[in-house]
Amino acid sequence: MADELKIDGVVAENLPEEKSADTALLEEMAKAGLLFGRKRSRTNPRMKKYIYTTRNGVEIFDLVQTIELIDKARAFLKEMVKTGRPILFVGTTPASQATVKAIAEKFGYPFVAERWLGGTLTNFETISKRLNYYMTLKSDQATGKLDKYTKKERTAMDKEIARLTRLFGGLEKLSALPAAIVVAGTDAHDIAIREAKRMRVPVISIANTSASPDMIDYIIPSNDNSVLSIQFIFKKLEEAIQTGANERSAGLVPNKK
Repeated sequence: MADELKIDGVVAENLPEEKSADTALLEEMAKAGLLFGRKRSRTNPRMKKYIYTTRNGVEIFDLVQTIELIDKARAFLKEMVKTGRPILFVGTTPASQATVKAIAEKFGYPFVAERWLGGTLTNFETISKRLNYYMTLKSDQATGKLDKYTKKERTAMDKEIARLTRLFGGLEKLSALPAAIVVAGTDAHDIAIREAKRMRVPVISIANTSASPDMIDYIIPSNDNSVLSIQFIFKKLEEAIQTGANERSAGLVPNKK
């Protein structure tokens, strides 16, 4: 292949010959906007190794590295799913909410798509009690058990359920600490990542050029502001989850030592 691969005006030089099959994938990633980081003035020095070049003051990711790191995250996720380990998905930005909710609901995993509730992981016992209370209220509302109360009391309960839904909606399946969390953007979810690290929960996260990569176990250097970029990455992760689920269903679970 040619010594240079032009992607959306950016030249990715010296792509190894054995990587030639990835040319179409790189172009697809570029079209989805994965290559665009933030302005150079906002770059975290520890993210520089993932940056290929700067164009018009905007950092451009090295998509070859991004591909490799997506694959590492996929391999880890597949093993988690294959062994039946629970996963928590986190994406509260406008660009990530719908994608995070869709993949979590597809596989029956808990998720946070509105806002991270402080202590979700570090104060899990207390959060679990509040979550159980919320689920009981929702169940009572659905089955008509709240009908015995006065109209004023039911109105107050409806408001309480709505408030708790904003706090706990998506977490109904979080019955224990997750084995890993998947985060759609490091900058916007710093508290969630810090809690995960404190509780020794592995973190998979998209990280823009302004992010701090230190607490991320499986980093995916990429644009986290684009809906298309996030959809592309989560589609790749979804494929790994599906593979892990299929292998688990087929009984292809590794022996635990």
